[in-house]
Amino acid sequence: MDSLTQIVLGGAVAAAIAPAPHRRAALLAGAMLGTLPDLDALPLALLTDDPVARMTWHRSASHSLFVLPLLGWAIWALFRRSGGRVAESPLRWFWAIQLALVTHPLLDAFTVYGTQLWWPLPMRPVMWSSVFIIDPLYTIWLLAACIAAWWLRERIAAQRVLLAGLVLSSAYLAWSLLAKVAVDREAGRALAAIGLADAPRFSVPMPFNTVLWRVVAMTPQGFVEGERSLLADSGPMVFRGYRSNLEALRAAQGIAAVQRLDWFNHGFQKAQVRDGVLVLSDLRMGAEPDYTFNFAVAERDGNAWRAIPPEQLRWRWQATRRLTAMWERIWTQPALAQAAAGNPVATPAASASK
Repeated sequence: MDSLTQIVLGGAVAAAIAPAPHRRAALLAGAMLGTLPDLDALPLALLTDDPVARMTWHRSASHSLFVLPLLGWAIWALFRRSGGRVAESPLRWFWAIQLALVTHPLLDAFTVYGTQLWWPLPMRPVMWSSVFIIDPLYTIWLLAACIAAWWLRERIAAQRVLLAGLVLSSAYLAWSLLAKVAVDREAGRALAAIGLADAPRFSVPMPFNTVLWRVVAMTPQGFVEGERSLLADSGPMVFRGYRSNLEALRAAQGIAAVQRLDWFNHGFQKAQVRDGVLVLSDLRMGAEPDYTFNFAVAERDGNAWRAIPPEQLRWRWQATRRLTAMWERIWTQPALAQAAAGNPVATPAASASK
């Protein structure tokens, strides 16, 4: 999640647990602890200029549920030995520190990026993908609670607003999971109708909301992509088919960057050859044809592929047009999708074969 969200989550958690006389200090301490795991970007930037390494090592050791409790214990022990507030109420501060740290990676796991909760075990990153990386309807309750608690100080009302903020934000996460289940159910039916019942797939909410969702499924030729609005859509989902250069991807499987990206993004990637260079795009973040992460990883060497220093490529993303279209799509079902309601098998199948 974005830094502001992690700051107010850490602050709200710590302040709700710490003794009332320590509330302002807990808000500040929790805010710092809540953003601490993301500071792994600083040593990564100093240690390597490889964009694939930076992307895939972010949210690893610093987000591990094996590492953070040990770090939390070390911070707690240091401050308890130093005296002051932690020494006055060691048990409460122990849990305030622990939970301000651990809730950071748990919240990150609700996004699609991928969080290595079980590092150093060789398990693929966790991506529950039920909220977008920035979602005001999650953050607003925590932000309001932290501001109110700062001004209310030791009053009982401060504890109540903190608990209310945590309950409401958690309820929003619960809603996002229920919404995801509903979307996955509809996607499963539509994909089964076009012969993709067992295809690897993922669903993810579109930016800043949890009512418009994007679903991608992999195919023997590439992938299909469709959207589902929980407010506007009825009938089966409609998927559009896109090609990926799977032949080039298979030929380059021995290259370390290709293997690392495939592990990190669970195989949800698009391969393109541009001027003899193999470019891999992470299908999880963005939408066809605009993706956040695009990496040049190899160049053609006769009939084979030769590794090159990975380079992150950026091309123009028409944000205004995309966000305007997304807002309209939340409230409106496209004509093609409306027509599909009368023929739930044939229309999606024709769309997928394009």
